[in-house]
Amino acid sequence: MKKALATFLAAALLAGSASAADKLVIKGSDTLGAKLVPLVAEAFKAQNPEVAFEIAAEGSTTGIAAITDGTANIGMASRRAKPTEVSAALAKGVSMKPTIVAYDGMAAIVNEANPVSQLTLRQVEQIFTGDITDWSAVGGNAGSFSIYTRNTSSGTYSDWKELAMKKRDYAGSSQKMAGNEQIAAEVANNPNGIGYVGLAYINVPGIRVVAIVGKDGKAVLPNDETVQAKTYPYARPTFFYTNGEPHGLTAQFVEFMLGAEGQSIAKKIGFVPVAKQ
Repeated sequence: MKKALATFLAAALLAGSASAADKLVIKGSDTLGAKLVPLVAEAFKAQNPEVAFEIAAEGSTTGIAAITDGTANIGMASRRAKPTEVSAALAKGVSMKPTIVAYDGMAAIVNEANPVSQLTLRQVEQIFTGDITDWSAVGGNAGSFSIYTRNTSSGTYSDWKELAMKKRDYAGSSQKMAGNEQIAAEVANNPNGIGYVGLAYINVPGIRVVAIVGKDGKAVLPNDETVQAKTYPYARPTFFYTNGEPHGLTAQFVEFMLGAEGQSIAKKIGFVPVAKQ
């Protein structure tokens, strides 16, 4: 896993002399941790220069585990904690507290040279489960699908499986990537590529977002309006997890994330803002 640590121990955010009380450790989702949280942390640090950040974006599962193990102040997740994870946390005296920090839409992307501009819900399921194997089956040029997915620790991997694949298994030929950026890069370089990324990653050169045709026959693209109204079928909330109600510096950062500046940053890079929780 090349991107093992999208670890943001960046000099801009690390104050080497900061005490443990002035340091926030944030682990988990690549969807949140590769762009959004580092930018929000930078803005927070501009107002609180004594605060240091350690941000590791290795997947939602790692963020939830870090709260359970007490190795992070905040666990980033693009999915809800599973009942088994909540139970495991409770067994250690940890109460999983989710806070929705932004909404996202998982966009199906293809190479910009691909003539396919829309897919039905059923076609998306068939492609990613391996029921069909060639672009000609969905109106494209002949050629086998090159399917790019997130890795199994990713909340996006789980959410796509649930929302787009009826919880079925991924095609055996699918290739697992460490993050959204890797999926976008692979699809941009492969005319037969298809994958999914969060809204913050849809403007990569060489890719195009495919509209999804719903049960009503209408083609829908993911954007602020369709994600907020939940008319886009692959919309989902994203979370900060804490051990119970956040307090101290952790609470301050959560409040900042939910405040005007944090939500403005979220909107600017492609997320759909939420009202203060």
